[in-house]
Amino acid sequence: MTTIYDFMSEEQYYCSICLDVFTSPVSLSCGHNFCMSCIECYWGSSDLCQCPLCMQVFKNRPELRVNTFIAEMTENFKTMGIMCLAGPGEVTCDICTRRKVKAMKSCLVCLTSYCETHLEPHKRVVTLKGHKLIDPVNDLEDRMCRKHERPLELFCRKDQTCICMLCSLMDHNGHNTLPGEKEWKERKFELEKTEAEVQQMIQNRKNKVILIKESIQLSKVSFHQQEIENTVHVFTDLVFSIKKSQADLIEVLEEKQRAMEKRAEGVVEELEREIAELEKKNAELEQLSNTDDHIHFLQVTDLYYFPSLSTLPHTKDWSEVMVHTDMCVGSKLEAYNLLGETINKAIDEQLETGVYQEFQRIQKYAVEVTLDPNTSHPALIVSEDGKQVSDGTTELCVPNNPERFDSCLCVLGTKGFACGRHYWEVFVGGKTNWDIGVVRGSINRKGELIAFPENGFWTIWLRNGKELSANCSPPVVLELTEKPLKVGIYVDYEEGQVSFYDVSKKCCICTFTNYTFTEKLYPIFSPCLNTSPENTGPLIITPIIKI
Repeated sequence: MTTIYDFMSEEQYYCSICLDVFTSPVSLSCGHNFCMSCIECYWGSSDLCQCPLCMQVFKNRPELRVNTFIAEMTENFKTMGIMCLAGPGEVTCDICTRRKVKAMKSCLVCLTSYCETHLEPHKRVVTLKGHKLIDPVNDLEDRMCRKHERPLELFCRKDQTCICMLCSLMDHNGHNTLPGEKEWKERKFELEKTEAEVQQMIQNRKNKVILIKESIQLSKVSFHQQEIENTVHVFTDLVFSIKKSQADLIEVLEEKQRAMEKRAEGVVEELEREIAELEKKNAELEQLSNTDDHIHFLQVTDLYYFPSLSTLPHTKDWSEVMVHTDMCVGSKLEAYNLLGETINKAIDEQLETGVYQEFQRIQKYAVEVTLDPNTSHPALIVSEDGKQVSDGTTELCVPNNPERFDSCLCVLGTKGFACGRHYWEVFVGGKTNWDIGVVRGSINRKGELIAFPENGFWTIWLRNGKELSANCSPPVVLELTEKPLKVGIYVDYEEGQVSFYDVSKKCCICTFTNYTFTEKLYPIFSPCLNTSPENTGPLIITPIIKI
């Protein structure tokens, strides 16, 4: 809103003696105004009593009284001036001469910044109303073509630079040019899309953090406590000799809980780090998106910088990452089976129930596994549905691609696992020789293989129909009363665990634990050579029959 102060010159509020804003202003009969102290000091230093401006001489020294109207106007001017003065780093009005008044707008046509008072003609005069006004900026000269001294109104897409009209007709003639404001709008639109995606990524990760924290809390107050209570109940009737086993199992549960919480904290920390990076990216995008100064926008988002702004930060795909709050089932099953040899008949039913429940829990992580014929040794026959593999005795004419085994009779699963828990079952039947388990995706496929964990193999094998071993260095013989007909394989990637189970007996055969997996793991199958009629049958990936 226009006020009387908008039509008064700034100089009208200044004393011509001290050159500062009036203090107790007085008016002389000649019409000139001064600070009372200034005019009294002036008259005190001279024999004549005259006006310092017009030199009019007064016969008698005038009686000075404060001009209340001018005093009030001056006070209001001071108040408005304080409010309008530019602070550190703020753009000042180019028209105001005495004080650094804060600019309200910068004109891209006049290349001048204006305070509220001096901006008034741009709101009133028709020819000035069409000028492009932006939020005040200091570097208006950068909006001018240094070569032709004309406004930078166009943008050259070929050279990725702002140009003036003459540039488009000369140095950039024939180039793909368009109004700078249009290019700004298009780039701003792209940045806004990226900004929205970043904000969504931030929200997704915040939701994941909340979910993980809630899962941890739920585990603390419900599942974990229930597991301890159940375990204590199982050991209540045990004789004194097995009390140590009871304490050991509880300690295992506690350790697994602590490990799970630590792992969850690591996931939360990584998510919060990504959130911080995304929020930093979002703030940068938001700052650019909110600017109305398209020239400045285009200049800072040049050919080399703009693609990085429009590109989402490199982040991890968290869609399948979960923190499992239930305990590591493999070690508990093994503990149950070991304890079964020592506990009395009175609690056999409780033990059997516990194993049954744990096996049910494993089956929750059942996954679909199929064989990848591109990895199969040429002598192996893989069924069309990818569920069976057997030795065909003669090699097929297949491409010797890098992923194919050329010496060992092996084939991998199609899908690898880089996180989470997974379970599948393989029918081995009456075969006398076989190998099954998981391997790292980077294992060597050519030549002879040494199937130990340090080489990326976590497998078990059967030889001669009776020798069942875990492939370690050296191999560990697994003492079983009878060989399994169907083997369950359970992988807990984060836990670093691979377990094998006799599905029929619902007992653990062996477990590889405390490994750190750093790449995808793939199921591996070897039916071995048909050296005897008993070994001609296939290995079969069977559906999970949930109990």
